[in-house]
Amino acid sequence: MSSQDPHREGDDAEYVGADEAEEVFNRDEDQHMDSEGEDEDQPMTYEEELTFQNDSAAHFDSHEDSIFCVAQHPVHNNIVLTGAGDDTAYIFDSTPPEKPVLPRSYESNPQPRERGSQVPLAKLDGHTDTVNAVAFTEPAGEYALTAGLDGKLRAWRDTSPRNRGEAWQFVAEAQEVEEINWIAACPYHAGNEEKRNVVAMGASDGSAWVFRIDATDSQPISMVHSFFQHTASCTAGAWTADGNLLATVSEDGSFYLYDVFGAAAAAGISGSPGTNAIVGLTADDQRFAVQGGLYSVAISPGGGIAAVGGAEGRIKIVGLPRLSGGTDAGKGKAAQTATTSAAGTILADLQAQSDGIETLSFSQPPLTLLAAGSVDGSIALYDAAHRFAVRRHVREAHEGAAVVKVEFLQSRAPTAAGHGRSYLLTSVGLDGVVRRWDARGGTTAAAQGLLQEWRGHMGASENEEGEQAGGIMGFVQGFDGKRIVTAGDDGISLVFVEE
Repeated sequence: MSSQDPHREGDDAEYVGADEAEEVFNRDEDQHMDSEGEDEDQPMTYEEELTFQNDSAAHFDSHEDSIFCVAQHPVHNNIVLTGAGDDTAYIFDSTPPEKPVLPRSYESNPQPRERGSQVPLAKLDGHTDTVNAVAFTEPAGEYALTAGLDGKLRAWRDTSPRNRGEAWQFVAEAQEVEEINWIAACPYHAGNEEKRNVVAMGASDGSAWVFRIDATDSQPISMVHSFFQHTASCTAGAWTADGNLLATVSEDGSFYLYDVFGAAAAAGISGSPGTNAIVGLTADDQRFAVQGGLYSVAISPGGGIAAVGGAEGRIKIVGLPRLSGGTDAGKGKAAQTATTSAAGTILADLQAQSDGIETLSFSQPPLTLLAAGSVDGSIALYDAAHRFAVRRHVREAHEGAAVVKVEFLQSRAPTAAGHGRSYLLTSVGLDGVVRRWDARGGTTAAAQGLLQEWRGHMGASENEEGEQAGGIMGFVQGFDGKRIVTAGDDGISLVFVEE
């Protein structure tokens, strides 16, 4: 079990001081939600055990195998992209069908029609192995990207009127590695044309790559950078919110931060010659070592802190150089200053959970929280403004099944839809359930903060080969969180609508 009591403030633990937390982490007063007494556990009857609950408003079932990944169009959030073990990807509209008008009497329509599947807008084929990573490019979703265990990166262009995501045409493919683990679209901001339609990917050989997609170029998928610092599989990657820096982690326990577009160099920050890595930490440093490797990474909204998660419930908090300033649109050059005092410093070493950290997510301001989902089935909430003390540890967040993904609502601007609900945290797990949490809740068992849950997927169980199969492998929820679309290991994508 954990070496740290999750309900203790942790005076003896190695924590970052509150005054060292980045500026975006201004303390928000605790807003405890009203606690209502939980119903006592009641024994489940045989009839209840046989009842299958499906809370979805729509579904998509064109895949013939497990769905491993899902992405959402950055402009038209109803457009969703899924990739699966059947070597294909699909794009479909997740808008639920209108509810039928009920007949006045049973006699007039004794057989209600079964709800049909959402119709695919496009089938993206051409892979020869599992499609395990998908993405739309920023800022307009002009391209859809699919990546697979065959090592191929394939690009498709939106050809529908006004780029509404309704028609897609194959552009090109590239193959630089044997297997691709993940892809991540580079955030784009007006005036930074070099970041338009750029994606990063990580491979099983430890390499990381950055590509630009442009159908009008003689080489539609052109390489911007390649990085070869990791010595084992590159398991996860994340961009800073400004799109300047890329962080990657690996099974070898290493973490690297890359200056992809030269913004750090322009601010006077230099890294290792020829690597573009301005921060590098490896397991050779015993303070950073995580036996079993690293598998998740998240960067705070202000870009000053990275959280990396690995085996045995270990999380390391790393200080990053913060680039500030604006962009000189006339010259196209970043006018940057940098804060480097904490860059590369291990600010905290956390361990409230007992098994691998599969997923991490920072909340948007004014909250200052880091959520961590673990294979042990729990979710832990840490407060970055208070030495990363544990605010809450929901031990049975997914009924003992591994937590696959947690994500706070991610609004892009103070006026964006959902900004006022940045306290909402969504999670999915191998139990096949989607749960929505209020991160402002208390720390008692009666106030864990669970607001709503949605069911419809099968939970994990052993297949004929004795392997665990079932559950939810990922989800998207837009910027307002009103509609959640899942990737199911049962081969179905479900659409859940917030009441």
